[in-house]
Amino acid sequence: MKNTVFTGAATAIITPFRNGQIDYEAFARLINWQVEQGIDAIVVCGTTGEASTLTDEEHREAIRFAVETVNGRVPVIAGTGSNDTAYAIELTQYACEVGADAILLVTPYYNKATQKGLIASFTAVADVSTKPIILYNVPSRTGCNILPATAAALAEHPNIVAIKEASGNISQIAELASLVRGKMDIYSGNDDQIVPILSLGGKGVISVLSNLMPAETSQICHKFLSGDVKGSADLQLELLPLVNALFCEVNPIPVKAAMAAMGYGENSLRLPLTPMESAHEEMLLALMREQNLI
Repeated sequence: MKNTVFTGAATAIITPFRNGQIDYEAFARLINWQVEQGIDAIVVCGTTGEASTLTDEEHREAIRFAVETVNGRVPVIAGTGSNDTAYAIELTQYACEVGADAILLVTPYYNKATQKGLIASFTAVADVSTKPIILYNVPSRTGCNILPATAAALAEHPNIVAIKEASGNISQIAELASLVRGKMDIYSGNDDQIVPILSLGGKGVISVLSNLMPAETSQICHKFLSGDVKGSADLQLELLPLVNALFCEVNPIPVKAAMAAMGYGENSLRLPLTPMESAHEEMLLALMREQNLI
């Protein structure tokens, strides 16, 4: 069995902005609060971190900054995936050099790939990585789906240890779980499917919700894993309206509004993303007030 990167909840952390630039003061406060609240890991420069519109310099600096700020308290997982495998290799090598604990590799987007191409691309990155790799399957955003048999083939690589499953297809994830037992950990990539994926042997979640509620999101996982299945399910269902509000517009538009309301950066995104529609924002903020977040 390969080593597990983390068990529980990892926050797919936002990249706070101020005046169009990364707000490192807010970023440090957010990272430290996450750790203090008991989050199990931090994912930097993922989808929620707006990695696709960070410059190369910003992407590298955000990874380095997160590693230094966390300072070994929890694992830091660096998003280094790209539709250009050569660039993904460069970013992965950099993340390894500056001390990231693991790598998150999204499937190629726009140009996409065949299943054969996915195996070749992920293998090329895994071959040069000195840190464990978590694959990231989110076909709704990339147009590219890692099929269970493909994931099982990739699980044979010693550096590929896990997959973040955000396909939303529980039947596919069940098939995946049946093929990779003992060879690849599975994390939910959707906050509304944490308990179902844990029930299939999943290790936890890479979460958007945990930006706002790190302790509670971690509790959903740890309650389940300690045998309190009902308590875990009850907590997930209690938070479902908030989860739905966080995805009523494309991520990370709603969570950026939420975190700005909590004092972590401005409610600003980089084009083509724009701030949340006012009616949706009012609904989100009302749900946050119900949870005493603001």
